[in-house]
This record gives sequence, C-alpha cells and structure tokens, in this order.
Amino acid sequence: MAAPLRIQSDWAQALRKDEGEAWLSCHPPGKPTLYGSLTCQGIGLDGIPEVTASEGFIVNEINKALPTSLLIIAEYLLGQTKSIHVSCPKENVSSKFLAPYATFSRIHTKSITCLDISSGGGLGVSSSADGSMKIWQASNGELRRVLEGHVFDVNCCRFFPSGLVVLSGGMDAQLKIWSAEDASCVVTFKGHKGGILDTAIVDRGKNVVSGSRDGTARLWDCGRSACLGVIADCGSSINGVAVGAADNSINLGSPEQMPSEREVGTESKMLLLAREDKKLQCLGLQSRQPLFLFIGSDAFNCCTFLSGFLLLAGTQDGNIYQLDVRSPRTPVQVIHRSGAPVMSLLSFRDGFIASQGDGSCFIVQQDLDYVIELTGADCDPVYKVATWEKQIYTCCRDGLVRRYQLSDL
Repeated sequence: MAAPLRIQSDWAQALRKDEGEAWLSCHPPGKPTLYGSLTCQGIGLDGIPEVTASEGFIVNEINKALPTSLLIIAEYLLGQTKSIHVSCPKENVSSKFLAPYATFSRIHTKSITCLDISSGGGLGVSSSADGSMKIWQASNGELRRVLEGHVFDVNCCRFFPSGLVVLSGGMDAQLKIWSAEDASCVVTFKGHKGGILDTAIVDRGKNVVSGSRDGTARLWDCGRSACLGVIADCGSSINGVAVGAADNSINLGSPEQMPSEREVGTESKMLLLAREDKKLQCLGLQSRQPLFLFIGSDAFNCCTFLSGFLLLAGTQDGNIYQLDVRSPRTPVQVIHRSGAPVMSLLSFRDGFIASQGDGSCFIVQQDLDYVIELTGADCDPVYKVATWEKQIYTCCRDGLVRRYQLSDL
C-alpha cells in the first residue's frame, strides 16, 4: 500500500457542474506530495460528468504505455451515488473514491463516537459526545428510541446477534443491556473501576467481554448479570477487545480451574486486547492462558480478527499491524498510510475496512489492485465503521452518520 491518494471531501458536488474543480493529491512516503486537480468538462447525455485531470503533474519518467498525467475513470454506482477511479501512474497507485449515498445529520448534535447496525440491517445504534445513545432507522436515520441510564458519556454500543438487544459501555464504569424495542435497560453490570472502552459478544450473546480503563478485561454472564471472572489484568488501559474462533492448529491451553457452567461458547475462542501501553495481548478466552504479547510502535487503539489465525491491530501513530497468531513475533505486514491514529478496524469480505483520525476511511480487498476510499469526512476523525451486506455506515466527529452503497466488488 504505497502512496495514498487523497481527494477533496466534497468532490462529488464540485464535479457536478460544468468547469467544476476538485483537488487531489498523491503522498509517496519520503517524497514530496504530488498535487493535481479534476475538472468537469460538461455533463454527458447519461448524466455522468466528463472529468479530466490536471496536466500540472511533473513526471520524471515517461512511460509510453501510460499517460503522463493522472488517469481518470468516472462512474456512477447506483443512481445518485458516484464513484471515481483515479490512478497516479507515476507512483503506480490507484484508488476508487466513493461519495456517501446518504448522510444523516439529525441523529446527534455533536461528535458521534460509536455506531453499529443490527443483523437484519433495519436499525442503527449510536452514542455521542452530547451524552446520548439512540436507536434509529438504518434506511433514513429516523429516530426510533433514546436509551437513557448511563451517567456521563457512552463509549461503545453494539447490537447482540438477535438485533433486538443492545450492549453499551460507559465512562460510568457500567455495562448495560437494553431492549431495542422499548428502550428499557434490562441488565446493568457493575465491577469495573474505570470507564469501559470496548466490548465483544461471545457467540449468540449469553456471555460478553468488556475492556476498561482500569486495565482489566472481564467476562460477564448476561442471564444472571454477574461477572464470571477477570480474564486479564494488565495494569494499562484496554482500548479495544475482540473475540474470535481459533483455528484448530492453535493450542489455546487448558484452564487451571473448571470453567463455570455459565460460560457458554468460550471454548476454542481467542481474546485480543489492544492496550494503551503499546502492547497487543492475545489469550485463550476459556483457558485464560497467554498466546502472545506483541509490542507495537505506539498505543494500540483497536483490533479485530480476520480469520482463525490472522488479526489486525491499529496504533495511535497510524500503523496497522497484520499478525499471524501461529508466528506472532514478526508481522505479516505493517500498513502505514499516514501518522493519524487508527480509530477502527473491521473485517470485511476478503479484507478489511480501516478508519483514521484524519478523516480517511478505506477498504482493502485481497483481489483488488486498488483501494476503495470512503469520502466526505473533511479531516474529522472517523471513529467507527459498521456494515450490512453492501452498505457501509461511518460515524464521525462532525456529528454525521454516512451511509455508502457498494456495487459488486
């Protein structure tokens, strides 16, 4: 993933009118940034703008097989949704920029810190710096329920696999379970001594895991609203947690004590902890036995499993580490596109979606030789990404939820 391409955040609007212009740039590591512009030369009969790239690019080496300026292919995806595929032959990079299909501005009034979409795709849940947590219609952003009960900010919220129940964690050190149907809080878990920063759901949701500023990760029994144990106590804030099914080749170790019969679905699972002290910790969820401890370049903000042995973790200084649990000492690869903090990582099809503190949000797929960039956020951090089938939702510091529609990848 060499030189990232960037584009003006409102490029889709700018290029709608004749002679409309949008800037773009290419950022090769260790080299000066290349700047250029896109210009609309008119709108075709099919409603698609004819776009050309600026000739202002200095090309040090001319390859006759490729034009010396940026190469542009503009295309519509679905109705009003536009994507534009841009290449910079000089750096041999290519990106497809995707504009939002819809933008929801009336859910929250301030920065939106977390969101999730229900398993059926019908509902969204989000939490905001305005202190609120809300459930809304995923198709149009229409408000459905307000979930009230946390003191102070809600840091994280997610749907259970049923899509009818929500799990949230707050700065009040409480974990809560809510009915999405009537907004009632059905369970409150207490035990953490610091704010809860992330959660994970085990299997169908009889057990859940939380990570906190108090340095502990805990396993909870939802049916009895009780703590089943402190899985890890690492003395450093746990910013992100992920639970994944382990490949058969991985030895998860054996628990020292007989697990409670209230533990459901914890066997053959791994727990991943993204820690503030620059450490990424992986252990057997049921065995509580360590699998590895990896030291990164900066605080780890987020983590996710890609498969039964591959995982991703993102740091405060912009590194995305891909590790193999079977040989975790050396990363499979380290992706670095900018120094902005990696805010979220999500496994998606044959790859992943990442968002960063500079407003960039991008999709990497194994079989694509270009990156898909989700545009619209103008330098505001994109805190979280959620997907449902071909739809991708993002939440941002600018207070907006954006919904993107993908064509067939």
